[in-house]
Amino acid sequence: MRALTSFISGSLFGIGLLFSGMTDTSKVQGWLDLFGNWDPTLAFVMGGAIVPMFFAWRYSKGRKPIFGDKFPDPQSSNINPDLIIGSVLFGMGWGLAGLCPGPALASLGFGGSQGLVFVLAMLCGMGATPTIKSLFPSYKSAI
Repeated sequence: MRALTSFISGSLFGIGLLFSGMTDTSKVQGWLDLFGNWDPTLAFVMGGAIVPMFFAWRYSKGRKPIFGDKFPDPQSSNINPDLIIGSVLFGMGWGLAGLCPGPALASLGFGGSQGLVFVLAMLCGMGATPTIKSLFPSYKSAI
């Protein structure tokens, strides 16, 4: 049952990304181009995700999920080097490619080669991260 729920949720997420334009790299780059031809429409997409989740997290407090043992505990809100470095790299990738991981995976469904290149590069980066971090033994990771 959990696999079916995950499949349905992921499918709805992917369809939402497609319909909202988040898989269109020019639309995403237009959102990030504040001093050029700025496209504010993705603010509505973000608001359409953030507002319902705010109420969902409030509602779920102290309740038991239907298809699980418990809801996940909130992550740490500490700002640390991992968060800063990860945010900078995420933003650079999003700005340069116009994709982030979710829309890149969704774009694989309609045969875009740009999405495939992005996903392969993302997987290489994820695979290389432990090796790169091991080169800096004095660095205190939060993980």
